[in-house]
Formats: sequence, structure tokens, C-alpha cells
Amino acid sequence: MNIYVGNLPYSATDADLRETFSQFGEVSSVQLISDKFTGQSKGFGFVEMANNSQADAAIKGLNGTSLKGRNITVNQAKPRTERPAYGGGGRRY
Repeated sequence: MNIYVGNLPYSATDADLRETFSQFGEVSSVQLISDKFTGQSKGFGFVEMANNSQADAAIKGLNGTSLKGRNITVNQAKPRTERPAYGGGGRRY
């Protein structure tokens, strides 16, 4: 199951998330999202857990808890939706 983790402190690392979630079971992967230009964390990421019951336990056990001084948001990740390729704000001629 893919899990969304939000409101992360900017100092959080992949290792921090892996350690936190591994208390509930096997962590398949961790992905912190960072700005592609500056490389700074955007304050959210995703944790993949192989076992759904362990993932549910992690969601229930970690949502609203403190990680490095910030209360994190933890829930099941929603599938990514396709966005239009154009940027909007078009010009009128």
C-alpha cells in the first residue's frame, strides 16, 4: 500500500521515515518529495509497505503524531490523476 505522509519537517530524511514506519512492518520504499530546482524538501513524501494490514496499522498509529517536532499527517495515498499538458492562463488574440 502506498501511504502519503504530510506536514514533514524539512529536516526529515528517508532514513527517518523508514525507521518510523518500520515499527509497524516491512517498508518497501520511501520517497521524499523535493523541489527540482533547489533540492529542498517540500514537506511531504510517500512510504510503500508491502503488507496492507501493517500499512493500515501504521496509518492509524502515526497519523497526528510528532516527528522531529511536527505533527505529521498520514493516510492512504490517492492515485495520481493526469493533468493537462498546457499551463493555462492562455492568451487571447
